[in-house]
Amino acid sequence: MLKDAVAYYHSILENERIASATLNQLHSGLERNKLIFGGRPLSPYLRPHFITKADWLRATTACETIWSALQKLKDAAVEDETLLDALGVTAIEKQLVKIDPGYRQVSPTARLDSFLVDDAYSFVELNGESPAGIAYADSATEIFRVLPAMKEFAKKYDVVGFEGRPKMLDVLLRCWDEFCGGKADRKPVIAIVDLKDLPTTKEFELFRDYFESAGFNAVICSPEELDFDNGKLFFGGVSIDVVYKRLLVNEYLPIMDQYPALLDAYKAHSVCMVNNFQSKIVHKKAIFAVITNERFEHLFSATEVDSISKHVPWTRMFRDEKTMNGGSEIDLVEWTRTNSHKLVLKPNDDYGGHGIAIGWNSSSGEWDAAIDSALKDGDYLVQERVKTAKEVFPMMFDDLGAWNYVEQLVDLDPLLFNGVVGSAFTRLSTTELANVSSGGGMVPTFVISEK
Repeated sequence: MLKDAVAYYHSILENERIASATLNQLHSGLERNKLIFGGRPLSPYLRPHFITKADWLRATTACETIWSALQKLKDAAVEDETLLDALGVTAIEKQLVKIDPGYRQVSPTARLDSFLVDDAYSFVELNGESPAGIAYADSATEIFRVLPAMKEFAKKYDVVGFEGRPKMLDVLLRCWDEFCGGKADRKPVIAIVDLKDLPTTKEFELFRDYFESAGFNAVICSPEELDFDNGKLFFGGVSIDVVYKRLLVNEYLPIMDQYPALLDAYKAHSVCMVNNFQSKIVHKKAIFAVITNERFEHLFSATEVDSISKHVPWTRMFRDEKTMNGGSEIDLVEWTRTNSHKLVLKPNDDYGGHGIAIGWNSSSGEWDAAIDSALKDGDYLVQERVKTAKEVFPMMFDDLGAWNYVEQLVDLDPLLFNGVVGSAFTRLSTTELANVSSGGGMVPTFVISEK
């Protein structure tokens, strides 16, 4: 049904009038709705990503089961230094993790990056610290829902999109209420906090505008603009209650001593921070190295262990040691050296595709150099290859009116809110890295069914 639906959508674009109107409306909508990343259009595609109801159920069930296991791992790691070490949590990060955030959920908002194919559904990464894309996805959904080609498509298929911003606001309010002991008695002032002049600034504006439309005072600010005085966190003259933290820990650490107000307010329980510093536990890519390691199976239920085995690729911290793979003991470094065709090396704590070495795209010399570099760095992972999804998408180019069909890597990204999948978007790329920061794009995800 999915292939038929995609083919039908593409057949609609054979009508030059509809295709031209779709392209023009998309082009104007991207600028108007702030769907710009680093000065370029974020969604230069004439079709969204479609997923069937059955596949959406398969994806959400897997996501929520894996997330329940991660919550257990977080609870265990807060009390167990050996688990923190296994995750590669540094000494200063351990100090931050020990601070009680005032609510239990490890990462109230999270994103699982995944590939969905006919016979497999696999996660490759988890963004549990500060997942981007929620507001961008909403904005893209608004644009794509009313494109002329989509209106024609909706005559034959039922189409359901997502709204993430209302769920994000609900998460902030639920965390705020728990932070207040279940007795929150006022609307909190919300501060969206990150570094200055980032390419995601447009998304912060989308969130601020939405929060304000819902009746909340919201500001966008950076750590150096905050002051902690008399038990309160301030941005200018505005007293902040909830910090929607888009700032990554590894970006804050180098400036933390210089601009300590955010940390001081958090330690004093003067602000409710979402996501909090404990999210670093599950944001480390080594989280997959822990949950796929037989040593830690006792932390999880039988259902969770089964779901992990089906959906999470075998992963290990890359060290000169012996470990288990497929029931056999291996020398990890030498085994990695001779199995480049099915392995990826990636840094434990980075984003944007930085530092990733793809074995099957590397020469033997390049792979050996990547191994040596990863060992020297000391904080790398090796991960087995998963089946990836690819589809052809109609893509517009710089010249208005120019578009063509281009094969794309399709990375489905379900978004979890307090452990429940509530939205999703899809990242597309012509390379092996489906990452917006490294040049990829995104489209909204729609669940479809035949009328």
